Amino acid sequence: MSRSGNFIDKTFSIVANILLRIIPTTSGEKEAFTYYRDGVMSAQSEGNFAEALQNYYEAMRLEIDPYDRSYILYNIGLIHTSNGEHTKALEYYFRALERNPFLPQAFNNMAVICHYRGEQAIRQGDSEIAEAWFDQAAEYWKQAIALTPGNYIEAQNWLKITRRFE
Repeated sequence: MSRSGNFIDKTFSIVANILLRIIPTTSGEKEAFTYYRDGVMSAQSEGNFAEALQNYYEAMRLEIDPYDRSYILYNIGLIHTSNGEHTKALEYYFRALERNPFLPQAFNNMAVICHYRGEQAIRQGDSEIAEAWFDQAAEYWKQAIALTPGNYIEAQNWLKITRRFE
């Protein structure tokens, strides 16, 4: 890991521990956050996806706030994406968006998966299926861009080039 990445990880851990002590929360919320933090910091950032998933599942069991649950679900989706389990990843991104429809990164990741599947369909010679996947990718990217104008420039360019930008 890069030196600056290590610094950021350590800084996050210190700030998270301070916040955990001073913010008035229930013991269940603190425990849920601890599992979430462990999933993000110790396991996922080091590539130990199985351990990260265990921490996230435990955080989901304990966390009751829909907004916080959305980020746990999003991170579970990231792990499944990293593992090439795109169907599972899409499911978790959908679940995250049900709880928090303002996650442009979830829309973007869903679009990336759909675009990838469109490219796979082209390689397999199925242009009709490919177009359906590309159209779905375009819809997700439009939602991500609507939430964060100015982000996802490459997606915006792709939408314009393919005449899917409205």
